[in-house]
Amino acid sequence: MREIKGNKGEAFEDILEERRKSSDFQYAIKNFTPVIYKDLIPCKPSVLKTTVMDSDRLKYVMKQISLETDEPLDVIQEQVCEILDEMAHNLTLNTIRIFAVSLSKIFKRLYRKIFLNVEGIQKLAKAVQEYPVILLPSHRSYIDFLLVSYIMYTYDIAIPVIAAGEDLGHMTFIGHFFRKAGAFFIRRTFHGDKLYWAVFAEYVKTMLRTGFAPLEYFIEGQRSRTGKAILPRLGLLNVVMEPFFKGEVFDTYLVPISISYEKLLEETFYAQELLGAPKPKETTSGLMKARKFLNEDFGNIHIHFGQPLSVRSLASGKINRSEYNLTPRHFIHRPSEDIQKFITDVAYKIELHQIANMVLSPGVLIATILLQNLPALKFNMLVEKTLWLKDLTETFGGILDWQGNKSFEEVLRSSLHLHSNFLSLVGDQVVLREHNDHDTTEDLVNERAVTYLMGASYRNQLINIFIRPALVVLACKLAKTFKKDDVRKTFTFLRKVLFREFIFFPGYEEQDFEEGCFLLSKYNAVHTTEDEIITPDTNVTLFLFRMVHPVLKGYQLACIYLTQDMSESFTEKQYVSGVRSFVSESIATGK
Repeated sequence: MREIKGNKGEAFEDILEERRKSSDFQYAIKNFTPVIYKDLIPCKPSVLKTTVMDSDRLKYVMKQISLETDEPLDVIQEQVCEILDEMAHNLTLNTIRIFAVSLSKIFKRLYRKIFLNVEGIQKLAKAVQEYPVILLPSHRSYIDFLLVSYIMYTYDIAIPVIAAGEDLGHMTFIGHFFRKAGAFFIRRTFHGDKLYWAVFAEYVKTMLRTGFAPLEYFIEGQRSRTGKAILPRLGLLNVVMEPFFKGEVFDTYLVPISISYEKLLEETFYAQELLGAPKPKETTSGLMKARKFLNEDFGNIHIHFGQPLSVRSLASGKINRSEYNLTPRHFIHRPSEDIQKFITDVAYKIELHQIANMVLSPGVLIATILLQNLPALKFNMLVEKTLWLKDLTETFGGILDWQGNKSFEEVLRSSLHLHSNFLSLVGDQVVLREHNDHDTTEDLVNERAVTYLMGASYRNQLINIFIRPALVVLACKLAKTFKKDDVRKTFTFLRKVLFREFIFFPGYEEQDFEEGCFLLSKYNAVHTTEDEIITPDTNVTLFLFRMVHPVLKGYQLACIYLTQDMSESFTEKQYVSGVRSFVSESIATGK
């Protein structure tokens, strides 16, 4: 058991500890009898598909499409069957047991420890026995959904059914295996296909109503390649809340899950993709080639299961569900503006919970310090600055995983070794790895960019902690005067400009401004009077300004490129490619 230092001081336990002591085979064949939520009887996957086909809502949509397209009803029904065959999961316990053995062996090779918060898993075990549960993990790696299912099996909690991209379903053999492990496969985009959306929505809602299993999906919609959170996608959240709005279930629990990796499996690929390399196609052969990772060390993982959020409690006093009583349940109902706003607010609340419970590693602090002190930093100076940043991070509410039984220097040397793919200790200097085996300047710029972006993905985990006070510092520098109203207006403007970069709760401009000022006041980094606010030049304000500077520089370069000679119209793809070339040339020529 380990205490993680943070606002809550929660206890985490390593689930791999027991796996290193006992038989993986015995673990896999253990008695597994999870309890599903009360008053409903779980149904088999085959029965689930039949229930969807027989639903009044889907029949209504099929009739409407038949009238609109003149297609015979039986042809549309065949299309529904094809969609369900392509989409539906086929969860079996035997497959879960095979996964249990395989993942135990893989995780023990890849990771030192996998920590999870004990109180969170206890609350989840209780929640799944009461009402439908939606598991909402952060999404940074392919490992995310495997981890959650592995933990559920370990603690004898019902295995979740997982929404996955259809590309995974098309992988030879592996797609079939994932389907039998609980994955159901959906298209990345529906392109206005009303029939596909109706089948998908009814399939999800039927799972919730019939109590088959907890549902798991990623509210960000895709893996973040930058270390920052991605704006929430609202489509599936609309679907999972509708049974509550229509009174088909008494309540639904939403469980935010924060998954923090000390070192990401995909970090090199992410950096290359950001520089324009095509995303590797997900294939079985590609997965087999990934076996080389089994010989590498990826440090620790922390999984934090958040407090289950009751949709009924969240909606109390905010939502009038009577509008759903005015039409038959099988009619398609467009939510009112109030309900759409409520769903949006809940989505942002979930992501803010995920961010607040991320556990930061020493590598995050090291990368942040080094990127602000390029090209190199003496090790003893790195120790001093990291110690300062550790204190600042904890004061501002960040949660750190720090081994108290080791000296500060030992912790940093261990972290530098773990991240030796982009960090190097050369003599007494810490540097980003250098690469000298390139023929062209463009190759050299891109290789340096890969290394830099790998470091930036760790720094970006920290920026979530500091973004509000950082914007206050920036607003003080950019405002016309030091008057509070001018600084507040500038803060609001900056927050609006950067709303796609960071997660801000909608409509909370004033609260975010006050929070930023309050955090700065903890370090005497802001001076306020009744009418004015000033941020003097201190180590804290300079650090915060440097945290947001790369983002602002990126916006500046993107805008400068737009002022260059360009045709009157261009696609997003052409623009992004052009910006990359423009920035690469600017770096290569020293501009």
